[in-house]
Amino acid sequence: MAAQGSKIAVMAAFVGNGLIAVTKFVAAAFTGSSAMFSEAVHSLVDTGNQALLLYGMKRAEKPADGTHPFGYGRELYFWAFVVAIMIFATGSGVSIYEGVSKLSNPHPITNAYINYIVLGLAIVFEGGSWYVAFREFRRRKGRAGYFKALQLSKDPSLFTVLMEDTAAMLGLVIALAGVFLSEALAMPALDAIASILIGVVLALVAAFLAYETKALLIGEAAAPDVVAGARRAIAQERGIAQINEVLTMHMGPQDVLLNLSVDFHSGLSSDDVEAAISSLEKKIKSDFPEITRVFIEAQAIKAHRLAAAAPTVR
Repeated sequence: MAAQGSKIAVMAAFVGNGLIAVTKFVAAAFTGSSAMFSEAVHSLVDTGNQALLLYGMKRAEKPADGTHPFGYGRELYFWAFVVAIMIFATGSGVSIYEGVSKLSNPHPITNAYINYIVLGLAIVFEGGSWYVAFREFRRRKGRAGYFKALQLSKDPSLFTVLMEDTAAMLGLVIALAGVFLSEALAMPALDAIASILIGVVLALVAAFLAYETKALLIGEAAAPDVVAGARRAIAQERGIAQINEVLTMHMGPQDVLLNLSVDFHSGLSSDDVEAAISSLEKKIKSDFPEITRVFIEAQAIKAHRLAAAAPTVR
């Protein structure tokens, strides 16, 4: 259900940005506005980015095989990281270059009313796409604040679209202000400055997305409430005397690997230990469906500490 919601948000953004990009390029050709051209490039990059995210989501659905025994879920993290680089290198770079180029040779905007019409329509369409992503994000964020929820989110397909659409809305406002002030004050340089500001906004968003997706790509733990819940389930299981270690890692947005090291009470038979392990695995997977794999190591606390203290052999 969560994956379906993310796919709907990405598809809405893909269709919306594709149509908006074509309209903006036509408007930029008629008016000569740098801010409008930057916005057109921005929408084109966003369209390509959503295509990459959809590809990543499709690849992530591949079942596990001999070469990838834990599945392909991390493909989504890789393509989300590529999207962040695309936003920075293409969207931000072209916008700043276009702004600096016009700033050195400013020329007035012609047929400015076309820009107003296109930007107004773009705000409406982009706002619709943003709302689809925001509604899904709000549904999933729980009690955390919005910024904290962005940091904790394990689904880059959703938070990337939300951040892209937020940047797009800011860019449209900046472009609208740049066109208006450039014409009202007869200062073409303001249109160029607006283009540079759009590039700066895109660079900041790209940096944030790159940082967040990098953390997921190299292996990020499950959310604190999931780890705490797993610990509670372990503590309540009969036969377990001590929790040595609880390690989690996201292999995909809804695919968590859980590794446990526990100390069982002495005197338990092998059948009792097997029954406790089976019961614990069943309970954890029932309470937390995102935990798809559970590996349990039976180890006395003393042996665990000795193993942890042993020097690493290289």
